[in-house]
Amino acid sequence: MLINGMLSSWSPHSWKSRLDTQAIEYEDLGALDKAFARLCQLPPLVTSWEIERLKRLLGEAQLGKRFLAQGGDCAETLADCRPQVIANKLKILLQMSLVMIHEGKMPVVRVGRFAGQYAKPRSKPLESRAGVERPSYFGDMVNRADFTHLGRRPDPENMIVAYSHAAMTLNFIRSLSAGGFADVHHPEFWELSFFKRPSVPDSLRNEYERTTNQLAEALRFMEALGERSVEDLTKVEFYTSHEGLNLHYESAQTRQVPRRTGWYDLSAHFPWIGERTRALDGAHVEFFKGIDNPVGVKIGPSITSDQIMRLLDTLNPSNELGKMALITRMGATKVADVLPALVETIQRSGRTVLWVCDPMHGNTQVAPSGVKTRVFDDILREVELTFDVHEGCGTRLGGVHFEMTGEDVTECVGGAAGITVDDLDKNYASACDPRLNYRQTLEMGFRIAQRLGKHQKA
Repeated sequence: MLINGMLSSWSPHSWKSRLDTQAIEYEDLGALDKAFARLCQLPPLVTSWEIERLKRLLGEAQLGKRFLAQGGDCAETLADCRPQVIANKLKILLQMSLVMIHEGKMPVVRVGRFAGQYAKPRSKPLESRAGVERPSYFGDMVNRADFTHLGRRPDPENMIVAYSHAAMTLNFIRSLSAGGFADVHHPEFWELSFFKRPSVPDSLRNEYERTTNQLAEALRFMEALGERSVEDLTKVEFYTSHEGLNLHYESAQTRQVPRRTGWYDLSAHFPWIGERTRALDGAHVEFFKGIDNPVGVKIGPSITSDQIMRLLDTLNPSNELGKMALITRMGATKVADVLPALVETIQRSGRTVLWVCDPMHGNTQVAPSGVKTRVFDDILREVELTFDVHEGCGTRLGGVHFEMTGEDVTECVGGAAGITVDDLDKNYASACDPRLNYRQTLEMGFRIAQRLGKHQKA
């Protein structure tokens, strides 16, 4: 028997019969059962109607009527559940999207990597330091970053703590977005001093100044025309996303709701499957094939056209509009060689997907000091090449996916901000991978907006 195109034998727990390559080795299974039972009883973090609205918006993005701006921390930490940190993340996401709206002349869907990005995949389950071996840090939902026996011990109670912090974060986000929190009326006051550096070309500096001036005037005109604030006019919406890595956490929040068929993962609006967990016969694909949320899949340069088609057959057999996003993370040196064949395969098949570029993960390198970093120009180059591929194939790049922060960290080098490898130790705060800081993110937003504007005029 088929229900919504999938086998009726699926349940939120059927993933347990499949291999989970990122499974957490909990020592106390009784404590795990207890934490899982508690999570099942707690209220959902998001609602099915919010999920369905996002699905409609993503469907419009698939049709070229919207653009997705998705971004946030590599790994959220419990310590960063603070008002200023949360507000700064929202502010930079809003500012970046406003620039894209102005230049691209289309609405932007804002999705944050927050209120749940507490679990991280790792290439190795164990980490060794000075001859001592302990479990790797899998994010605050699982264990802690400090390299001690207690810190690295996976504790199922951390799922409850992560849920609580996600709920507090979401509550604050909803309050901010409803009340209007960012200075969107005066983009000319945004922190753009880094564009005054002598190394920034005059043409680029002039373009930024023109855009901010025009955006400020447009916002003031909208406000005067409607005699209402921009926040009231736009009803700014933010949606949440995270990698659905810890399937105990995800399945505990997966429910059926009144007056709707199917199952919803109510831990986030838009969960995704990572590059390491997209195996067709694996636990994550098994779980994700049964939920009605829009679903993203990270795909790297090793994937084949056949694997993509089989993923789509499994995760979206009815080709539902707004359901599937393919988030490419190829690397600047590989995207032009690998991506065209994949795009052409999907195009010939008649499948509807949202193509999203994640230019972060394929461009990670190790600095001489031993810390991971990314180069702004490599990140930008992958975005630009991805635009080129889609234009060459007659398709559209529908969104971007960044690891970024509203703080002035020094984790990625380059950009008009002028960060060098010698600056990395000044404020390297990421719990895992390097993020674009506030200035680099805003510059990236301007660059993407310019490309969107050119595409709209073509």
